[in-house]
Amino acid sequence: MIIDGEVKKVSVIGRKKTELNPEESISKLLKMANALMRHPEENAIADRSGKALRVAVVGSHSIQHFVRVLNLFLDRAGIYANIYEGEYGGINMDVLDDNSELYKFKPEIVIIMTRYNDLHMETTEDLEREMSVLKNLWSHLDKLSGVTVLQTNYAIRTARPLGALEAAYPDSSLSLMRKLNMTMTEEHPANVHIVDMEYFSSYYGKKNWFDESSYFLTKQGFNMDYMGPVAAEMTRMIKAVSGHTNKCLVLDLDNTLWGGVVGDDGAMGIEIDPHNPLGEAYRHFQSYCLELKKRGVILAVNSKNDEDIAKEPFLKNPDMILKLDDIACFVANWNDKASNMSYIAKSLNIGIDTLVFFDDNPAEREIIRKFCPEVTVIDVPDEPENYVRALDSADPFEWAAVTKEDRERSDSYIQNARREEMMSSFVDYDEYLKALEMKGKCGLVGSDEIERFAQLTNKSNQFNLRTQRYSESEIEEMLKDGNSACLYVSLSDKFSQYGIISCIILKKGSEVEGLNEDDCFIDNWCMSCRVLKRSVENFAFESVIEQAKKMGCRRIVGEYIRSKKNSMVDGFYAKLGFTPIENDERVLYEYDINKKPEEKLWIQRVD
Repeated sequence: MIIDGEVKKVSVIGRKKTELNPEESISKLLKMANALMRHPEENAIADRSGKALRVAVVGSHSIQHFVRVLNLFLDRAGIYANIYEGEYGGINMDVLDDNSELYKFKPEIVIIMTRYNDLHMETTEDLEREMSVLKNLWSHLDKLSGVTVLQTNYAIRTARPLGALEAAYPDSSLSLMRKLNMTMTEEHPANVHIVDMEYFSSYYGKKNWFDESSYFLTKQGFNMDYMGPVAAEMTRMIKAVSGHTNKCLVLDLDNTLWGGVVGDDGAMGIEIDPHNPLGEAYRHFQSYCLELKKRGVILAVNSKNDEDIAKEPFLKNPDMILKLDDIACFVANWNDKASNMSYIAKSLNIGIDTLVFFDDNPAEREIIRKFCPEVTVIDVPDEPENYVRALDSADPFEWAAVTKEDRERSDSYIQNARREEMMSSFVDYDEYLKALEMKGKCGLVGSDEIERFAQLTNKSNQFNLRTQRYSESEIEEMLKDGNSACLYVSLSDKFSQYGIISCIILKKGSEVEGLNEDDCFIDNWCMSCRVLKRSVENFAFESVIEQAKKMGCRRIVGEYIRSKKNSMVDGFYAKLGFTPIENDERVLYEYDINKKPEEKLWIQRVD
């Protein structure tokens, strides 16, 4: 069955975020889902004028109701989806038959939903066999170019035939299922993402999660009350692999990071004492924010305060977990917070739709919802001891992967303040660039670079000439293709190690319609906005010319495809010295490969 008909064009991010509570009653969710399915023209939120994202769901248990709920959550997240629904128990029939309806559908996302009673394990050898079954499914799906697989792991059952001894023996059913889940974590390929059903069953309680009467009656894999949370999780994962991720947590201060009002209570009078339950709750929240920062989330402050007073706790109170150096953008003034949100996005050079707002004041949250609808606003409970749970369960920072560059990103934003301070001491911008002591490397992508290359390719929106998205498996295919070359650029300066900050994909003209065999086509060129105006693009272009020559090309052809977010690179090729090519349908530029670039470089090339 296919929900929603004709496939058109992908429109991943919709017009406006519309909040949908995952824990809403299943009866209400199904009512909304059915209304969406029957009358999409009246009930859809996502922009349906473009191409639909093709999603296939197959399962060993009943998935009919879940597919409808998933379609609802995708729509409310701005994703116009066309969903293929597999037959009950038809995973093998769909996935292992190359001529099945699944392959005719050509999904971009395949969701495989399994249940513990699919397993037949009594020994470690059985575990290896079950793992082989999964790997066989995943490898078959590789025939779908660029496909991403969301594979559920196993919510471990409550029955314990061995009683307490289930935890004592390595070949008990409990131990084997735990090992299988861990093996899936360790051995899944890059294009397979694990949906952690074991986490959800633990979070909601296994006694509630498993509804055996529903299973025996209608073959529901888990209690229908939890379809909302699972659909919300999968929606966040699909958004992440489709290129949209939140990047920055914007925090209020008074009664959010600490108890009390610093302007009245003073830096040493606020509630942050580790020996006080209330202070400990705020420290617990600060610790969680610090954990987010360590995985790459940027931290910012948006507070109505005098800046000097607002900074005092960070500088003077030793009980603070967060320090001033952890905050990439600190905004404390008496302006409205909506204006400050725009300033923070601009200051960090990131989209305002990548900001997440956390403020204890409901009035401020409503202002942001009204005037900055692109921002994700967290519903903050009244009790600070529940702040961590509120932010964690909202899960606004779902990413497709966490790379070394992600973990170092936050610090690089923080170091920007030092760069700006240094820049203000120079009259000549070239002298400033020289003083940064930048070192760069441009090389061909290998196995060590694929994950970051794919991540940057899929996340970059502003400096992205064609906004082409490629999965890790597609990039791996290009590495094997003699007519393509994938180049990465890494950079460091006297303040930071940026890691890989630019990705370029070159293809021989013979692979591109309308081009000559000895042309080199720039299929994709994207760059992190953290390194704008550093001559990185000129540094990279030298390597593009060099690689094009190695590919036997005489002309380099670039294309600009306008998107909602990439206007900053509108004139990019002209600035590099390219000449426009007359074409009624495409914006193309050409560059004679023998022409020498004229721009100055301030980056020392290293091996």
